[in-house]
Amino acid sequence: MFTGIIQSVGRIARLEQRGGDVRLHVDTADLDLTDVQLGDSIAVSGVCLTAVSLEARGFGADVSNETLSLTTLGKHKAGDPVNLEKALRLADRLGGHLVSGHVDGVGKVVSVTPDGRSQRWTFEVPAPLARYIASKGSICIDGTSLTVNEVAGNRFGVNLIPHTVEHTAFHARRAGDPVNIEVDVVARYIERLIGGGETPRIDEAFLKQHGFA
Repeated sequence: MFTGIIQSVGRIARLEQRGGDVRLHVDTADLDLTDVQLGDSIAVSGVCLTAVSLEARGFGADVSNETLSLTTLGKHKAGDPVNLEKALRLADRLGGHLVSGHVDGVGKVVSVTPDGRSQRWTFEVPAPLARYIASKGSICIDGTSLTVNEVAGNRFGVNLIPHTVEHTAFHARRAGDPVNIEVDVVARYIERLIGGGETPRIDEAFLKQHGFA
């Protein structure tokens, strides 16, 4: 589990083709890995990955074709910035909200507009995910815990303060860019408990439209 509080902005060092899928090597910049062991989980732009190698300035993780096709990791290239967070420990502060690192779908940035010293960001998500997003609820975007301001159809808005923009990969995002979306796990379980239906599925038409399938 994670909190959605980004600890560092790293970069993709390289992508190594291995047996049909990919080993991803991440330069973790100033993220302290002294307490990380092989097999530990690290969230990379919201995707929970297992560290299979520890390197001088980062780590390596195997990424399956399933993950490559259903998240933005399949579109990344060497040098791209990524949000990083180590797994939550029981004694840690829960500054954001509970995040599993299991991406529900790929959304996109619709617009970014100034709002005082902050910025108003609008995102679009696949239609099946929209029902899990509520005004003043929590949402995880590229691994970042954010509060939803408003919802209209399959679009929603959030406010990013300068600190968030500067200390996450949002500083490199632009309108049209894809982002990983994880809805609040509480919303999914509540729907299931009250008999509302199935776990959300990836919208294949949306993925194809934006070049992910």
